[in-house]
Amino acid sequence: MLLELAIRNFAIIRDLRLTFHPGLNALTGETGAGKSIIIDALSAVLGARVSADFVRTGASGAWVEAVFDVRNLAEREDFRALLAETGVEPEDGTLILTRDISAAGRSAARINGRTVTASTLAQFGSLLVDIHGQSEHLSLLRPSLHVDLLDRYAGTLAERERFAALVHEYHQTRRQIDQIVADERERAHRMDLLRFQVEEITAANLHPDEEAELEHERLVLGNAERLARLAAETYQLLEGADDTGPAPVSGALDQIRLAVERIEELARVDATNEPLASQLREALILLEDVAHGVRVYAEEVEGDPERLAEVEDRLALLKQLKRKYGATIAEVIAYGEQAAQELHDLDTSEQRAEELRYRAATLLQQIAEQGARLTERRRAACGELEQAVEQAIAELNMGRARFVVDLRPLTSGTVARLPDDDGRDGPTLTFDQTGLDRVEFLIAPNAGETPRPLARIASGGETARLMLALKSILSAADATPTLVFDEVDVGVGGRSGQPVGEKLWSLTDQHQVIVISHLPQIAAFAEAHYRITKSEHDGRTETRIERLDDDARIDELAAMLDGLPVTAASRQNAQEMLARIEQWKRQSGRIPATTR
Repeated sequence: MLLELAIRNFAIIRDLRLTFHPGLNALTGETGAGKSIIIDALSAVLGARVSADFVRTGASGAWVEAVFDVRNLAEREDFRALLAETGVEPEDGTLILTRDISAAGRSAARINGRTVTASTLAQFGSLLVDIHGQSEHLSLLRPSLHVDLLDRYAGTLAERERFAALVHEYHQTRRQIDQIVADERERAHRMDLLRFQVEEITAANLHPDEEAELEHERLVLGNAERLARLAAETYQLLEGADDTGPAPVSGALDQIRLAVERIEELARVDATNEPLASQLREALILLEDVAHGVRVYAEEVEGDPERLAEVEDRLALLKQLKRKYGATIAEVIAYGEQAAQELHDLDTSEQRAEELRYRAATLLQQIAEQGARLTERRRAACGELEQAVEQAIAELNMGRARFVVDLRPLTSGTVARLPDDDGRDGPTLTFDQTGLDRVEFLIAPNAGETPRPLARIASGGETARLMLALKSILSAADATPTLVFDEVDVGVGGRSGQPVGEKLWSLTDQHQVIVISHLPQIAAFAEAHYRITKSEHDGRTETRIERLDDDARIDELAAMLDGLPVTAASRQNAQEMLARIEQWKRQSGRIPATTR
């Protein structure tokens, strides 16, 4: 419900804070006092279009803030989905919507201090408040919403959600089929390219570490003679020249062996040198191993021009593949695997398309069957809804008006042909996410007239009362928590004021209701009564509002009944009217919202 509405520098409102209550809230006052401006401000904070014209003269900007208790919306799927989509989080079950309007014409929107777009503000606003009056926001005048209201009344929302899931899967399946068969020529070209790439990579017989190994082998083969010479020289330096030479040369190892003999003799005399002797013996063993190793290396390394050419060719191939398919051999291998998978998918796409076509046909049959059941349930509810609304209209002293729920097959949406028993195209089926039906509410305000769409009703006041009649019937189905009726009593005399007030008060079973009224018979039903006045302050016109206590309320109702000045007789009439309405409320069996 709407808890507070704060307005600053909006039109002729300088600074205003309004606290609303559960049940029926009535706003009354003289024409031009600013009642419609309060509705304009509320519309602005609910995401309606705004302009600099709303900014109070001389002010740099206008500001509107609305505080909502949204705890009762926590279980609504559409509300939870919107919170998840926008990232907005209620704080202690409260949402604070704010709209700033600069004198330059720019506006800013926030929810709980977080900046959002005006469209996001409007999304939340549409779930929180429904404004009914002689302006926009008349949700019941939008035929696209009539199917929602009928489904809520008929109790078919869950069935419709299951139907919508089928439609969603059907569209996904059709998109997959279209993607497969969209361009056969392009698919063939793609398969040729992939086949060549897979064959080229497969023929190369790659493994990830190959390139590094080949680079090393090329380095050795290209420097074989030098490497053999360096290894031989190293061996000679360690072991000395060959004994068969004319002048044998002693190597480093001979000297170290001699040193080992000397230090071992030293250690035998002075045992403290044994650790040094041990270290030198170990060094000798290590150097002997090195000498053996370089000798073997020198004997094995040799030039091989043919193998070097093979290595060069292989490296050139790897370079070419990397240029085409990846920065490393591992990436080339991965590309080949991906290409092979894509080729397989494309090669089997026709089979996949057939499977998808079969699935689409099955879904279409299910859509037809479930859609027909949904239509049947809706049709069964139409008559009940028509009778209930016509009774409500009669109770509002609007004569013998006819109300019709026009339920007919859709003429726009997704069009598909159902398969017949032989698998060929059968009858055409038209549907959308809501079902197979187009739903529109029609009204004939006077006996003998042809029912017409609600949007074509000429009288604004008549439209507002028709909305009230519908709301009284659909109140349990309408999930919008706060309903605002702007001048619902236009064209209504005192004789019809009582039933209009009864209807408004009956809506408080399911909603918070705010009504702007000129009729005391309506205002007297309110649990909270506010008086709007206009006055001058420092040469400027300002709108003020106050909640009336019992005595002030009697004076306001008396003035509405008999004008000013208020007399004892008019006060007596006001008191009697309040007493009569309180008695009616008690007899109605309903519990006032303020005491629930």
